[in-house]
Amino acid sequence: MFADMVLEDVKICLAGSIVRAGLAIEGERIARIAKETNLPRASKKIDLGGCLVLPGIIDAHVHLRDQGLEYKEDFFTGTCAAASGGITTVLDMPNNDPITMSVDSLRRRAEIAARKSIVNVAFYSAFPKNLEEMKDIVEWGAKGFKLFLSKQIGGVDPGDDEALLRSFKRAAALNVPVLIHAEDKEFLESKFEELKKKGCSDAAAFLEVHSVYSEIKAIKRVVKLSQMSGAQIHICHTSAGQSLNFIASAKRAGINVTCEVTPHHLLLSSRELELQGHIALTNPPLRSKRDQELLWLNLDKGIVDIIASDHAPHALCEKRRDSIWEVAPGFPGLETMIPLMLTQVNKGRLTLSKLIQLTSKRPAEIFKIEERGSLEEGCFADFIVVDMKEEWKIDSSRFHSKAKFSPFDGQTVKGRVVKTFVNGRLVMDSDEIVGKPGEGKIIR
Repeated sequence: MFADMVLEDVKICLAGSIVRAGLAIEGERIARIAKETNLPRASKKIDLGGCLVLPGIIDAHVHLRDQGLEYKEDFFTGTCAAASGGITTVLDMPNNDPITMSVDSLRRRAEIAARKSIVNVAFYSAFPKNLEEMKDIVEWGAKGFKLFLSKQIGGVDPGDDEALLRSFKRAAALNVPVLIHAEDKEFLESKFEELKKKGCSDAAAFLEVHSVYSEIKAIKRVVKLSQMSGAQIHICHTSAGQSLNFIASAKRAGINVTCEVTPHHLLLSSRELELQGHIALTNPPLRSKRDQELLWLNLDKGIVDIIASDHAPHALCEKRRDSIWEVAPGFPGLETMIPLMLTQVNKGRLTLSKLIQLTSKRPAEIFKIEERGSLEEGCFADFIVVDMKEEWKIDSSRFHSKAKFSPFDGQTVKGRVVKTFVNGRLVMDSDEIVGKPGEGKIIR
């Protein structure tokens, strides 16, 4: 056997243990994982000096913008940010300009991504107006349908239970998940009007509108719809401890529900709004220290299925508004997610095998991304090389993303992604992008 490339002197996490081995790459796939004496000859060899190799990260919640929102981010800058952060596959949300909600809009978006992306990209769709189109959208390759319960994005009114039930039943028949932004539209609108009349436009008012109550109310509603329809639902960016308690109960009852948490909800609290102002504003907002503790508790107990970044880049001027209601919520996360989580591994708060489960294996399972998310012979060669000992400071001015700001700016982290391989090719080396636009695959 003769391979294209062999990586020597690496550490690999296999079955929960760290073993010293090597990897052989043939074309786009992992051909062999073995002791170095059992590896094939290769035209290229790289000695990684005992660094750790992990499966490529699958980030299931990313807003890559582009098209009408290119000033915030585009497929090239967004996937460069992903490669820098060790993320080899991103799943793109549909709240774009135009909204992704048809085969034509998916095709147009994929054509742009195929020219620009250096990591793999998959897509979600919003619900179309004509639910009969859902079959064609799924056959094209959409990985699920995103439902924003806080406002209408797509063809279905989030306030219409009958329409939602029809949509959920259709998704169940097509065997694809419905992803939920869980905030109750009626509550948000009434509370917003109440506070607006009072002239409230500060962070406290935003927290009152986007409350824990709103999130829990929305989750209870979609869990009931899931139970009635048989649809798989996935709760995005779960932010409150009480929400996870309810999700845990639903899981025990046999309801097909999964959920994600973000690094910012795990590691930051609402106090950051006082310390950093609008930079730290996101939706759902940062919660209390007690909510943080409960997120970690449910993560440890296995209730949390995945960690996702909710990478939401904006122009900096959109964060610097006087009124909280005019501030664009969200911030970039592709370049900080894995360093922040590796730091938690170094602190002993998270095991390496658990991190792999949350960021690679489980996202691949939930969203049916085949032959990725695992270091196994025959799988696509999507993997990252990590130096677990390197300490460094997050510096948003050096981000590859167009969004050069972060609530984690200046934080010291321990653990750095030093190389990223996608489909057997090196695309990031020591934070230098060496991949070319178009090297990432469109996953359908």
